[in-house]
Amino acid sequence: MTLIDWVVLITYLIGIIGLGIWLARRQQSTDDYFLGGRKMGPTVIAVSLAANQVSAISLISAPAFVALKTDGGIKWLQFEFAVPVSMIAIMFLLVPVFRQLSGASVYEYAERRFGAGTRLTLSALFMFSRGLSTSVILYTSALVLSVVLSLPIYVTMVIMAVVAIAYTTIGGIMADVYSDIIQLIILYGGVLVALIVSINMLDGDLSSLSIDPTRLNSIDFSHHGLGDGQTFAFWPMIIGCLFLYIGYYGCDQSQAQRLLAASDNRQTQNALMINGLIRFPIVLTYIIFGVVLAAFIQTQPDFAALLKGKNPDYLVPTFMITYLPVGVVGLVMAGLFAASMSSLDSAYNSLSAVTVTDFVLKFKPDIEQNSLKMLRLSKFITLLWGIFTAGGAYFVAKSSSTVIEIVNMIGSAFSGPILAAFLGGILFRSITGSGVVTGIITGTALNFFLGQCVPSISWLWWGPIGFCTTLTVSLIYSKIVTPLYISEDWTLKGILGKHPETQSWLKDGRVYTLAIYTVVIIIISIIVSRVLHSIVTKVS
Repeated sequence: MTLIDWVVLITYLIGIIGLGIWLARRQQSTDDYFLGGRKMGPTVIAVSLAANQVSAISLISAPAFVALKTDGGIKWLQFEFAVPVSMIAIMFLLVPVFRQLSGASVYEYAERRFGAGTRLTLSALFMFSRGLSTSVILYTSALVLSVVLSLPIYVTMVIMAVVAIAYTTIGGIMADVYSDIIQLIILYGGVLVALIVSINMLDGDLSSLSIDPTRLNSIDFSHHGLGDGQTFAFWPMIIGCLFLYIGYYGCDQSQAQRLLAASDNRQTQNALMINGLIRFPIVLTYIIFGVVLAAFIQTQPDFAALLKGKNPDYLVPTFMITYLPVGVVGLVMAGLFAASMSSLDSAYNSLSAVTVTDFVLKFKPDIEQNSLKMLRLSKFITLLWGIFTAGGAYFVAKSSSTVIEIVNMIGSAFSGPILAAFLGGILFRSITGSGVVTGIITGTALNFFLGQCVPSISWLWWGPIGFCTTLTVSLIYSKIVTPLYISEDWTLKGILGKHPETQSWLKDGRVYTLAIYTVVIIIISIIVSRVLHSIVTKVS
């Protein structure tokens, strides 16, 4: 990069750490550190949620999936079909329950409904899965920096970890959320610049779009993923992603913690609705960028040579550092760092929140009486999680899969069993804590067995399979073993009974907005596919 690019990049990094220091002045307690005083608005929360999902992993790996991944293409758009419906489920099944919690951890619900043992089980499962996912995200961030600096990726992992840990440890969730907003703006602007540059470099030559037509199919109804070895077909993607997204946005502390930071139920639900509306345009931009890069590779043999023998995830950073004009490179690199930070910061903060709330306070409750000591301890634990994930990223670097697949595999393996534990407790009065723990162990073990021994089953089915297995085993075990105590106080029925003013979801206009939007994005995906096919047909 040139001197101007470095100035842009370094200015951003200094600014983002400065933001954390400035926001830290408002922190008086762990409630401020983890939940921002529960005063955040719905738009702020929604943009933060979107920024976490359309992070560096999406920007780097989605175009790589479209352009280079075997059996890849624009069918990645199918991942978005389940998002609006998932938001509806979270808004009216999980939010009314979680908003009754007093602490920063959503796993507090498990203790109130089932007991301490179930809470610790769910918390530990979250910490393990989120720790793995964060290692993947850190690797992705380091990969970009490795291309820019021409340094070994293991060195750049340390650099990225230090920056992310610094401002997250200092600023807490307020630094996370407000930096997320800045980061998403920079990221999306950078992608648009890169897209314009790549199209201009094709010089209007439509023959460059003579790519494999199968990569231009947005929907695949011909496969099911249950033994045919096809992962990215319509049914596994829409059903599997439904469970993945409900589990991720609703039961994963890194996202659900933001839902607890709003002022009331309606504001939380509004945040989820806005998030459900703004994701698709961003992802669609990434996908179109991937199509253009697929054409670019065919017309630029020098560029293709730079990628030879490398992981597909090197596609986007290599293009940007090689072809973008002076000054723009620094801006786009700042956008990529920004996207990386938006996922790293939320992970570190949520991991710290669960560790402190669900483990430290459980075994040393007296420490809660000293708010400043609790705050310092929370920041120290954030630091420890950063160090741990940096070590995990070392092993991720040895994988040959695209990182967007790895992180979603991790989510699919754990989201189903965790979601079953929450929904089981919310919807079924008879289910017990011991039944839930037994179900979680069984469902998670089955998913690992499928991943190791039955690779022909799409990993997108792990979420539904883990959910159904966990819920079934939990219900059966709860029937066999006589429970000592059953209460519906923490079921959805019990909570809504205490709040009769809560509006029925059937009368809520936001439900119909999201339902209609689901149809709209499917139609748009089909139109995009047909337009691209028509261009290829004319060329050939």
